[in-house]
Amino acid sequence: MTTSLLPVVGGDLRVPLVTGGTVPYANLDIAASAPALGSVAERVTQFLPYYSSVHRGAGHASAVSTTAHETARRSVGDFVGARPDDVVQLVRHTTDAFNLLATAVPGEVVTLDVEHHANLLPWAGPGRRTVTARPTLAATLAALDAELARRPAALLAVTGASNVTGEVLPLAALVEIAHRNGARIAVDGAQLVPHRRVDLTALDVDYLAFSGHKLYAPYGAGALVGRPDWLAAAPPYLAGGGAVRSVTLDDVAWADTPARHEAGTPNVVGAVALAAACEALASLSETTQVRHEADLRDRLRDGLAALPGVRLLRLWDDETDVLGLATFVVDGHPADLVAQFLSAEHGVGVRHGRFCAHPLLARLTGGAPAVRASVGLGTSSADVDRLLDGLRQLLTTGPRWTYDADHLPVPDPRPLPAWALPQQALRE
Repeated sequence: MTTSLLPVVGGDLRVPLVTGGTVPYANLDIAASAPALGSVAERVTQFLPYYSSVHRGAGHASAVSTTAHETARRSVGDFVGARPDDVVQLVRHTTDAFNLLATAVPGEVVTLDVEHHANLLPWAGPGRRTVTARPTLAATLAALDAELARRPAALLAVTGASNVTGEVLPLAALVEIAHRNGARIAVDGAQLVPHRRVDLTALDVDYLAFSGHKLYAPYGAGALVGRPDWLAAAPPYLAGGGAVRSVTLDDVAWADTPARHEAGTPNVVGAVALAAACEALASLSETTQVRHEADLRDRLRDGLAALPGVRLLRLWDDETDVLGLATFVVDGHPADLVAQFLSAEHGVGVRHGRFCAHPLLARLTGGAPAVRASVGLGTSSADVDRLLDGLRQLLTTGPRWTYDADHLPVPDPRPLPAWALPQQALRE
C-alpha cells in the first residue's frame, strides 16, 4: 500500500456524505490545485507577523519582508536551474506568466493544438501558428520541426506535460528542434514542475512558466523564469509604482527587470510560500517522488482500464512517460454526474469538464466533458481505491441518491463550514 509522501494541509480533512456521516476526503484533484505542504503553511505562519511593505519603508518588518521577497526569488530560480543572468519574474500563475511573455516576443509564435488555454490564448492573433498533434509523439515532433523550418518563428511555446492526459513531452528534443530552427522555447511547466525536475541550464530551455497553486503553494504566486533581453526591452506589463525609477508629469523612466514588470505591492506571502514549496521539493529525492507517483498512477490507470465502459484519454500511441493523472469518460454517464456522485456518495474530489483545453477535448471526445483524477505527494492508495470502488458501484447498481437535471444531489443535506457562509445568512 502506498501512503502519502509528505504531509499536506487538509490531509486529515473529513467531508460529509449525502447518505449521512463523514469520511476522510480523497482529494484526487491535485492537477487543478494542490493543497499546501505542511512546511509551506508553517513558513507562511512564521512570516506573517513580519508582513509589511516590500522595497519601501525603513521599519524592521519592511526590511524583513523585502529580504524574504528577494530571497524567495533566488530560491525559485535555484529550484529550476536558472542561469546566472536569467530573470525571475514573480507573477500570479502560469496564465499571467505567458500573458507577460506575450508582450515581449519579437515575432511569431508556434504552438501545438493540445495546449492549455494559458499557453494558447495569450498568443491569439495573426502571429500564432498552430501545429496539429499527430497520432504519435515522434510524428508530432517532426511536424513541429517542419513548421519551424518552413518559416522562421521567434518562439516555440509548448507544454511540458498535458494537463488532460498527463503525457510528458521530451524537453531536450523540443529544445533542439527550436534552437536548430532559430527559435527560442517557452515551456508551460504548470503540470510538469510539481512532478519532475526541470533544469533550465542543463536543458537550455529559454523560458519556463509555472504556478504555485499546483506546486503545493496555493497562495497566489507563480513564476516566469528565463532570458532577460526580451523582457528588458518590453513595455512594462503594468504601469504603476515599483516599476519606475523616476516620474514627472511628462515622462517616466522605467525600472529594469524584474521590477519593470512587477508594479504595485507584490504578493510577498505568495512569494514566500512558493519558495518554501520549491525548497521542500528540492530536498526530496526525485527518484522517491517519481516512484511514489508512478505506483499511484499505475494503480489508478490500471484500475480504470479494468472497468467496463470506462475509456482513458490519451494523445499518442508511442508515449510511455505519463504523470500521475488519468482523464476518462464513462459510457452512459455524463461527466458532471460522475463527479457529483463521487463527491456526494464517496467523499472523492475529482475534476470534470474540458480542463481549459477545449481544442484538445474537441479532438479526444468531440468536445464532451470528461473526468480527471490526479495524484500527488499527499495521495495514498486508499484514495485511489475509493475512487475505483465508487465507479464500480456506479456501473453496477447506480447512484443511491437522486440527482436533478444539472446532476446536483437533491436534496443536499451536507453542511458547509459556518465561516464559508455569508454572515448575514447566519444572523438570519
